Amino acid sequence: MVWQLLTFPFEGLLWIAEQVESRATEERARQENLTLRLQQLQLRFDLGEMDEAEFERQEAELLAAIAAQVDELEGR
Repeated sequence: MVWQLLTFPFEGLLWIAEQVESRATEERARQENLTLRLQQLQLRFDLGEMDEAEFERQEAELLAAIAAQVDELEGR
């Protein structure tokens, strides 16, 4: 019981650090997913699997999603 009272502040800080790490990992994974999707889109276009209009439409969607994510991370 005494040990729990003494270590409680450290456990709280540890929990906060774990939450921050978890959130950062999730955000990084989301960013990497969008970047990968953009690379795959470019590859499909380069291989002739889609026309330029479709490429530009999908590219605009992905770039908007990336920009929104950056704005969210920066607190805009």
